[in-house]
Amino acid sequence: MNRPAIAITGLGMITPVGNDTESTWAGVCAGVSPARTVAELEGCAIDFACMVDGIDLDAAIGGRASFRMGKYVKLAVLAAREAVADAGLDPARWEGPRVAVVVGTSSGGSASLTEQAVVLDRLGAGATSPSGILLTIPNMPAAEIAIQLRATGPSMAPCTACSSGATALSVARDLLVTGQCDIAIAGATESIVYPVAMAGFARSGAGARTDGDPARLCRPFAADRAGLVMGEGAAVMVLERADDARARGAAPRALLAGTGATTDAHHPISPHPSGVVAQAAVEAALRDAGWAAEDVEHVNAHGTATPVNDATEAALIARVYPHRPPVTAPKGVLGHCMGAAGAIEAGLTVLTLQRGVVPPIANLDAPAPEFDIDCVTKQPLRQPIRRAVSHSFGFGGHNAVIALQRP
Repeated sequence: MNRPAIAITGLGMITPVGNDTESTWAGVCAGVSPARTVAELEGCAIDFACMVDGIDLDAAIGGRASFRMGKYVKLAVLAAREAVADAGLDPARWEGPRVAVVVGTSSGGSASLTEQAVVLDRLGAGATSPSGILLTIPNMPAAEIAIQLRATGPSMAPCTACSSGATALSVARDLLVTGQCDIAIAGATESIVYPVAMAGFARSGAGARTDGDPARLCRPFAADRAGLVMGEGAAVMVLERADDARARGAAPRALLAGTGATTDAHHPISPHPSGVVAQAAVEAALRDAGWAAEDVEHVNAHGTATPVNDATEAALIARVYPHRPPVTAPKGVLGHCMGAAGAIEAGLTVLTLQRGVVPPIANLDAPAPEFDIDCVTKQPLRQPIRRAVSHSFGFGGHNAVIALQRP
């Protein structure tokens, strides 16, 4: 059976450098991190992060629904609204049972859960929020998007740590291919900048420590890389079968050509040192797309700026892509948006395909000497790109890779 081509017809983002897709793209291409000291983290070993700023989320959501939404949900709803509008679709007119929602997250509303635990301890059960459960459970981004957009088809909330966004796109693709929906709203969201989470990242050794300007701390693939900087945000895409999009006159931004997924089954935090299981996910995505490795013209790397992860991924890139396609790593600008990272980075890869521009890696003059990869540094690289991949590698050994191409 011939598999239908899957088109990405809509894209929405809200990130630390922009409250929509266009401003996010401009910020990532500028290559400057907005990481700053966060007042709520005063006294923490890690007291800085990349935050979504300059927007009143409650006002943007509108109405009374925002009171029951955690920040991670609000970010997802706003990104979904933008994606649907970008696709030229009207939820009041579509066939709701044929619309799926697949929106992942890594930690869900753990920040809200912590806040409610403090209220319970200090003031008692009667002071906790009647929306306490809704503020915390990880399916609520998908559920609220479905409510807001009248989507009554399948609704799912994948959780594969930092790979959640890429996993959501893969699941959405499968729902379209198997005919379970005609439109899929897919992506991921995350907002976990709060003391308990930051303490955990500090204790694990994965987080960069305060050392001068926070905006200079995240240095993917640098010799002196010092660990990840936390970010937050959301990205959502509208996926359709390409023939359906064409029939309604929609111009795809890109095609989702292939996906691949594996699990290291090695360690809860560290990747398998050989990188062979993550490499298998890359190779599966290439097979799914029908590409040879040499067809890949750009790699959007996971690039966390942690010593082990970057070394493992750099070696993988050098092995799989010996022709040295240009590599970027958006976490240098955005920080690590955790469960949302895979969706945001796939969205940026879509824009690279559309615009022939590869954003630079922030805070990087050149990759570590032992890394045989071609990192884009200092300025955006202007070059036509037809085929690209986006890597996502998460805690627990979850590996997910998305292959994207120009229509």
